[in-house]
Amino acid sequence: MSYNIHPAVNNGVQASTDNNFTGGKLVCNCETDRVEVTVNSQSAHNHLCGCSKCWRPTGALFSQVAVVPKESVQVTANGDKLKVVDESAAIQRHACTGCGVHMYGRIENTGHPFYGLDFIHTERSPQTGWSAPTFAAFVSSIIETGTDPAEMSGIRARLNELGLPPYDALSPALMDVIATHVAKSKNAS
Repeated sequence: MSYNIHPAVNNGVQASTDNNFTGGKLVCNCETDRVEVTVNSQSAHNHLCGCSKCWRPTGALFSQVAVVPKESVQVTANGDKLKVVDESAAIQRHACTGCGVHMYGRIENTGHPFYGLDFIHTERSPQTGWSAPTFAAFVSSIIETGTDPAEMSGIRARLNELGLPPYDALSPALMDVIATHVAKSKNAS
């Protein structure tokens, strides 16, 4: 069976070959007055995400999301069209009110392990050279968005075939970052 995992990886993961890549522009999907976000750094921890909160292209099972330092993210056009999707969420996802595309997500809680990082969708950029996705997170969560549970073994097999190990949390390295942050927070109090 063929799965629409995400348009950027359906035909294989494309590794970045530009070691000097320093960012680019992200644009929404509006025909006119597009929101534009300029990112002045390479992305990190690029991955597919199955959570129900991340924006994904129509029909895709997963979103593709990476992180960059928040200082490298700047809204450079039509920022008046941006609105936070869910004010109560840990990640404040700034979406275009015209087309619904999430342009960046920011964590405002200084105690959060990922504070200082913004979440971006690199496929919204016309530039190539962004870091390639390396894993799939929150895979089981696609059931919450309507995927038949009977399809999960086939979807996990396809992710593995693409070289994107599937996890039902973040990757082990990122889970270690979270656990380290929690341990340091407990020791500091």
